[in-house]
Amino acid sequence: MDADELKAILLDSFYGTDRGLSVSSEARAEISELITQLEAKNPNPAPTEAVDKLSGQWKLLYTINSELTGLLGLGRLPGVEVGEISQSVNGSMLSITNTVTIGSPVSRTAFSAKAAFEIMSPKRIQVRFERAVIETPQLLTDKEFPSSISFLGQSVDLTSLKDVLQPVNAAVRSTAISISNYLQNKPNLDVAIPGNRGAQSWLLTTYLDDDLRVSRGDNGAVFVLAKEAYSFNGGLRDRVRNALAVA
Repeated sequence: MDADELKAILLDSFYGTDRGLSVSSEARAEISELITQLEAKNPNPAPTEAVDKLSGQWKLLYTINSELTGLLGLGRLPGVEVGEISQSVNGSMLSITNTVTIGSPVSRTAFSAKAAFEIMSPKRIQVRFERAVIETPQLLTDKEFPSSISFLGQSVDLTSLKDVLQPVNAAVRSTAISISNYLQNKPNLDVAIPGNRGAQSWLLTTYLDDDLRVSRGDNGAVFVLAKEAYSFNGGLRDRVRNALAVA
């Protein structure tokens, strides 16, 4: 089985796992075996020397045994949505920016951790986190009062209530727009991360091609990422979208 076939099977196996949060022990073992097989076919045995391939915007597809598992778990809280988790790598500047988008029914924000890295070997880099950034929350002013909601598995019609509350909904939207305009002029919160051991980690890239990357980190962490401007053929591109879907 060649690398493209393995990639297709691996991407399909991510469907419904919520990027590794909701994966059974059996499925985890199967995915781990597929990752190991793909690593054996790594076309770039010295990833840190392939700067053009390593650099770019990477989107998280799957992770296990990482600090991101707890972050993904926030999505199980009522009204919280964990959006895209990405990593921007600049090989020429030796910098990394990890970003996660968090949303709620009324707002959206993003958290970023900016780091410098040092090349330690053809596969391994040492990462030192330097700054944390919280973007100014963006209020979602285009939200409409729903016509129905699901309650205990049943659809509840809210059409009549929607008409009654329309004046209130309009007033709330007007207020939200005013607050949103005010927040747009506020800077992001940008703080330095103290230079201690807790702000450092290492990353080993075990597979790298034009559009897929596998990295391993502290405590057995595994990360599978797709390049945002991925050049997958149509079938694999669809599989990337499905990999990010929740069953």
